[in-house]
Amino acid sequence: MTDPSDAALLTPAEMAEVDRAAVAAGVPVATLMEHAGRAVARAVRARIAPCRTLVLCGPGNNGGDGRVAARHLAAAGWPVRALRPGAVSADQVARAELVIDAVFGAGLTRALDPALAAMLAAARRLVAVDVPSGLDGATGQVRGFAPQAEFTVTFVRRKPGHLLLPGRDLCGAVILAEIGMPAAAVATVRPSTFQNGPVLWTLPTPQPEGNKYGRGHVTVLGGALMTGAARLAAIAARRGGAGMVTIAAEQGAGVYRAGEPGNMVDARPLATLLEDARRTVWVCGPGLGAAAAGAALPVLFAARRLVVADADAFTACAGAPERLRGAAVLTPHAGEFARVFGALGGDRLAAARAAAARTGAVVLLKGADTIIAAPDGRAAINDSAPPWLATAGAGDTLAGLIAALLAQGMAPWQAAAAGAWLHGRAGVHAGPHLIAEDLATALPRAFQDAAP
Repeated sequence: MTDPSDAALLTPAEMAEVDRAAVAAGVPVATLMEHAGRAVARAVRARIAPCRTLVLCGPGNNGGDGRVAARHLAAAGWPVRALRPGAVSADQVARAELVIDAVFGAGLTRALDPALAAMLAAARRLVAVDVPSGLDGATGQVRGFAPQAEFTVTFVRRKPGHLLLPGRDLCGAVILAEIGMPAAAVATVRPSTFQNGPVLWTLPTPQPEGNKYGRGHVTVLGGALMTGAARLAAIAARRGGAGMVTIAAEQGAGVYRAGEPGNMVDARPLATLLEDARRTVWVCGPGLGAAAAGAALPVLFAARRLVVADADAFTACAGAPERLRGAAVLTPHAGEFARVFGALGGDRLAAARAAAARTGAVVLLKGADTIIAAPDGRAAINDSAPPWLATAGAGDTLAGLIAALLAQGMAPWQAAAAGAWLHGRAGVHAGPHLIAEDLATALPRAFQDAAP
């Protein structure tokens, strides 16, 4: 993926705008439907041997795509029938060797009828057109029921629901097909949601004449009890390219000094450390304790430092999101997010955007479908992380990595997005049995993955 437009995700409403613009430009709906149905048939023929196929066609454009696909499959010699859901039983669906779900597209906003849900559930093997019916293309949430697709064929641009869970799993592999949509029609919509990846950001490059101070100084606030969290953040900041990394620990400094030799440790008070203007980026929260985090945040904000707030910072600000205004990046998991902002609800993307707008910070909502939302409404969905990344200490590593990228001059949204992507790739390279300590070691390979 080399063009930022390839990473754009359009909501169903935005895709409808593109369709209307195409029609206004003189491209008939029937032409787009013909191209879409042919693309579905081509994708099916490329992956599945001819078999008894039932195409379930709904009343709208999605159903029209299905009827065209059935015609092209029949012309290629496939035994295929195209029927409306009301004309077929669950037993007939179960007897088909392949079901193509062209009932409802990504814009469905109501729960599936139970009879239709039972019919789709009877399919032994299913391919979806646009999304599996019942899946909300804007949020990735299920409207009552949605079937499991082997793969999904969608058109022009993917939807957020193709990447957000549980939609990402239900869609199977997502095949993006071009259908002759005019570029001018696509350009009528300015996307604000993207699949996260290197096309969205540029990593900092050390300059030949540079020095360690030019690569930025990250300071990690360390607590006296859970010292491992700050150490994980610090080693990630070093691997992430920061020129200098200090653990600031008024208490427990001896434990930190016995750790990695490259970690500097400073036991002086916070106010004294802030007298050094080179200490531009701070990590506040990992293993720090809620009281200490709550006391440090306003001091750091008043000093206008770039702050990555994580872990105990959210306990300190429970129910008081305004106390986080002044941070550069917030990195909560779902529980921490709810502690500060309230229940996530069914639309994680909207919740992350609202939290970013409310605090003025970039919000990185951690999870298998991590969302990086900026106060201006931009959002990226990260899908680079393997499931085994869910391990204690991984979040501390991510906070330190983002801090390193900020220290080297990346803007907060780009730094958070790049950090999430690199973190996920490091997890892939570390392998299924990783522990948090493995992530920093795997980061150099992740950086190589991001190289042009």
